[in-house]
Amino acid sequence: MRIGPCFAVLRIGLFLFCALVLSSAVAHAQADDIVAKGQYIFAMAGGCACHTQPKGTPHAGGRAFPIPFGTVYSTNITQDKETGLGAWTDRQIYDAVVNGIRRDGSRILPVMPYEAYSGLAEEDLKALIAYLRTLKPVRKENLRLPAQVRFFRALVTPLWLKLFGRFSNISAKAPKSGIERGRYLVEHVALCGDCHTPRNMIGVPNRSLYLAGAGKKIGLLGNTVPNITPDKETGIGDWKREDIVELLISGTKPDSDNVQGLMEEVIKGTPLGYKDMKKEDALAIADYLKSIPAIKNKIE
Repeated sequence: MRIGPCFAVLRIGLFLFCALVLSSAVAHAQADDIVAKGQYIFAMAGGCACHTQPKGTPHAGGRAFPIPFGTVYSTNITQDKETGLGAWTDRQIYDAVVNGIRRDGSRILPVMPYEAYSGLAEEDLKALIAYLRTLKPVRKENLRLPAQVRFFRALVTPLWLKLFGRFSNISAKAPKSGIERGRYLVEHVALCGDCHTPRNMIGVPNRSLYLAGAGKKIGLLGNTVPNITPDKETGIGDWKREDIVELLISGTKPDSDNVQGLMEEVIKGTPLGYKDMKKEDALAIADYLKSIPAIKNKIE
């Protein structure tokens, strides 16, 4: 039986249409997967709580951070085109997150932890940017920095970074499991060292006290930050790995007390946070924290 030319053309057209629909469906599924992965990285970064004022509109910025030369404010990272990131290109967001370079080419103050984020894997960074594109636009003007802070940013930040900056090389993929996964999450995603490693008066981390905590006078935003090294007397040396997991996900300590302040915020104070962490990642963090050198540093 011979098939007429019209029927053959119709069959080919139907095949191409089905292939196009299938290809589009696969592309949408892949895009959804990337966004979901980016949402998880965002959660593991504590919901980027620095960009949310306590009890304020999520991700719209305006949170104050006092520094020796004045006060700086977090920025709007929603998709509003005039006050947020809506008009930024993916490359501009990339440069801001890992290189500390603003859209206009100026330097971002290292209050923004782009040095730590510079170690984000390429796949995670791409996914994070895709998720940022989904944030609901919120029109909220960014607060203008005081004149002395603008002066510091323009003239002193490049020198500070040259003397004290520590950038990492971006890898294509992130470690998938084990202590290396834990190290990656602690140092480049959850940024535990940003709070738990004390700094001097100009913001330089004291790396000899890595994750050993800080008292109120030098702790971030005047908060007491505990020692999370495995020292048995002043740190978390007596904690089981499951205790660390429970604290990260629920904010509950082994003595059934709850964490407060900044730690509570990054766990559950924003729509996304450590509370959304997968147990295997929490275990990887626990294993890494138990592997680092114990440092005796009693925090009052």
